[in-house]
Amino acid sequence: PSVLGLSFHATEQGVKASLKLKPEWQGYSGALHGGMIATLLDAAMTHCLFHQGIEAMTADLQVRYLAPVPCPGRIEVSARLSGQRRLIYELDAELRVGGMVKARAKAKFMRDRNS
Repeated sequence: PSVLGLSFHATEQGVKASLKLKPEWQGYSGALHGGMIATLLDAAMTHCLFHQGIEAMTADLQVRYLAPVPCPGRIEVSARLSGQRRLIYELDAELRVGGMVKARAKAKFMRDRNS
């Protein structure tokens, strides 16, 4: 499935996708809105789990904004599974522009006990 125009493909470490940013996603003039950055990173981590046949929901999300993301522009997001304990999955994600990391996230996802 595609989210916000992102089509994720599997990599050795997880998933990756690229996207052309829309001008209406700006927060400050010329910069991608921080909420959109968090959404894109969360989507990458969710799809990383989907690619492994795991359905889980975000339980905790921490985003580190390192530099403004030019908008409009082109980005790449990637995510990987970094750990698992019982029904909890830990993931990492990065958002890059021209190969430079502009934001990263860590999250915990929780699988439903009944799934």
